[in-house]
Amino acid sequence: MTGGRSARIRVLVAEQAARRGERIAVMDVCTAAVAALPIDGAGVSAMSKASAGHPLYATGLVSERIEELQLTLGEGPGVDAFAFGSAVLAPDLRADGERLRWPVFALEAVTAGAVAVFAFPLRIGGISPGVLDLYSGAPGELDSAALADAMVFADTATLVLLGARIDGVGGEELGGYRAEIDQATGMLTVQLGVGIEEAFVRLRAYAYAHGRRLAEVAADVVARRLRLSPDRNANEERSAADDA
Repeated sequence: MTGGRSARIRVLVAEQAARRGERIAVMDVCTAAVAALPIDGAGVSAMSKASAGHPLYATGLVSERIEELQLTLGEGPGVDAFAFGSAVLAPDLRADGERLRWPVFALEAVTAGAVAVFAFPLRIGGISPGVLDLYSGAPGELDSAALADAMVFADTATLVLLGARIDGVGGEELGGYRAEIDQATGMLTVQLGVGIEEAFVRLRAYAYAHGRRLAEVAADVVARRLRLSPDRNANEERSAADDA
């Protein structure tokens, strides 16, 4: 059932990209989520414990406001979802409990037109590059099917942010992709003597600087074909043969 849901959602996202005539991006995940779920908008923000977060995409002005409010105020469902690593569902921001939990955000979000907000961390193992926020202009919960779909949209957004090609890729392959990146990041924490988030940042930075896919770099790290230097300014590429 999960595999069928993932495949269906990947098709929906790929269709959005095809309409634009571009490769799949975070915006396609957001627009597909709005079309498929009982919500009015979606947004994704990059977040990190080590640096300030920033919005990546929002489907409209209300979604954009939600992302900006949370990042500016440091409170809201998305902030909590990132901090705790689990979905945070707020079906009615006008309720007393939500207003006590997020006193400024709840008021400002409702004023902007978002009465319900559902936030999902973008997460692979110990790596969390951001949050997917969904909103509705009317109060109400997501039913079990919509909630399961929303979690798959968040998973898909994570893979897109990590540089995975999700079109035509099966669930087992995506599982392997996740595992390899997670394993490579764990190995780098030991090599570099840093935390998991810093190790992941270094992995992504290396892939970007060398014009390579993240999965390829992760595979090289896991196979010990590549080592990154603890010194950011040093030549980071060292083959296994160099260590012999």
